[in-house]
Amino acid sequence: MKELLGKPAADKINEDLAPQIESLKLEGVVPTLEVIRVGAREDDLAYERGLLKKFESMNCQVVVKELPSDCSQDDLEKAVIEANENPDIHGILMFRPLPKTLSEARIKELINPLKDVDSMGTASLAGVFAGDKNTFPPCTAQAVIEILKFYGIELKGKKVTVVGRSLVIGKPVSMLLMGENATVTICHTKTADLKSECKAADIIVACAGVAKMLNSEYVREGQYVIDVGMNVDENGKLCGDVDFSSVSEIVEGITPVPRGVGSVTTSVLLKHTVNGALRA
Repeated sequence: MKELLGKPAADKINEDLAPQIESLKLEGVVPTLEVIRVGAREDDLAYERGLLKKFESMNCQVVVKELPSDCSQDDLEKAVIEANENPDIHGILMFRPLPKTLSEARIKELINPLKDVDSMGTASLAGVFAGDKNTFPPCTAQAVIEILKFYGIELKGKKVTVVGRSLVIGKPVSMLLMGENATVTICHTKTADLKSECKAADIIVACAGVAKMLNSEYVREGQYVIDVGMNVDENGKLCGDVDFSSVSEIVEGITPVPRGVGSVTTSVLLKHTVNGALRA
């Protein structure tokens, strides 16, 4: 079994971005991401610190627009419009979920798809489904593709079972996989005979959000398993949608949780921001 660690794939993305960032610097451009954060939830702050560290290490920039948790819808929309119109901002990331007093639906219509680096907006997702290369797919969905490509796992003509159907992961990653000429089956927690669907695949992408849902009965030898799940098990430890200990003894390769897909997501966000700067 090969452990498909995320860090080497992330390092390769960073390495490829370095000359592009340097080229932009010579033109006086610093790739800049604006984070729009409502309130100060600890998980948001932890992710924000990671972003700041990653971008700074690559000579890029993160600007944080913090709004109070009791801000108005008008204040939030104004922040998005200002980021849309600011030529020095190349990517926009809004932390979710928003407080229940605010409308996320309205923001999805407002955010500029050319700066929507994590595909929050309706137009961005429509672009992913249409195969429009001018829009950005969700970072985690793109991270799945980056890992598969980094480890040389062939997608053309291969059968991929995606277990999950959310607009954040399941559906967009299915579109990206089809864009790589894979044959994709989308399953979910209500799929009849899910075990057979998984065993028939060359590659399984697990993203249903159910801790250790897939065990040794769902896999066979020769498969690759990409575990996108981020859950907490009965012992309070992070785990994926796959029972790593049982599945890893059978399959050809598998991403661990943590140290797998999540390790690549921030580098994808950086990549999208740099691409936004190059387009601008």
